[in-house]
Amino acid sequence: MALLPGVGEAGSPAIVRIGLALGLTILLLPAVQPLVPPLPAMSLNLALMVAGEVVTGLSFGWIARVVVLALPVAAQLIGYLVGLSSILQPDAELGAQSGALAKLFSFGIPVILLATDLYTQLLIALTGLFRLIPPGHMPPFGENLQVAVHAAGVEFGLAVQLASPFVVAAVAWNLAMGLVTRVVPRMQIYFVSMPGQIMVGLALLAMTSGAIVLAWRNEVAAFMNTLPGSAG
Repeated sequence: MALLPGVGEAGSPAIVRIGLALGLTILLLPAVQPLVPPLPAMSLNLALMVAGEVVTGLSFGWIARVVVLALPVAAQLIGYLVGLSSILQPDAELGAQSGALAKLFSFGIPVILLATDLYTQLLIALTGLFRLIPPGHMPPFGENLQVAVHAAGVEFGLAVQLASPFVVAAVAWNLAMGLVTRVVPRMQIYFVSMPGQIMVGLALLAMTSGAIVLAWRNEVAAFMNTLPGSAG
């Protein structure tokens, strides 16, 4: 629950996340109880069992979250391309510099996940994870690493795909500004081109934002069906 997208956001109140974790524990306990092994007599074995649950939970939450972050990563790329991002605004969660556009899309992630019932796919996969990896066992390192690498690849591929219209527009715009510079070499091209670049970028964003969010939602839903423990 600390990393699960939609409910494990850093901006969510801690008491809300604790309440959700407690409620989910109560709901899953009857189904998970038969899978729990007997309490070991040695404290070391108990510590290893707890560590296995912590590693399994954190890896599952991270794998589910990394693809969801494709939306703010794409928005961050879009912000750079249209001139809205600044290197003076660090983003601790994304581990990079981002601007208002990336923040706007990241704030929309929990709203979209909760409003479109995507969170139910996460809970179904989480329930199946207890059968896939019984309580007290460590997840297979090799398989878990493959899933993590695949999730990271899907994230960056999806981010570039979502930002592709702005990549094409930025290339065309810079080529046009380069031609203008050749024709009028004394023109202060930066101060002339930047307002137009921002205006064109905002107009393109207004036309494509709905399609970007819809494409992201469909890709995330498809990926969640492949999560460990998912019924899909």
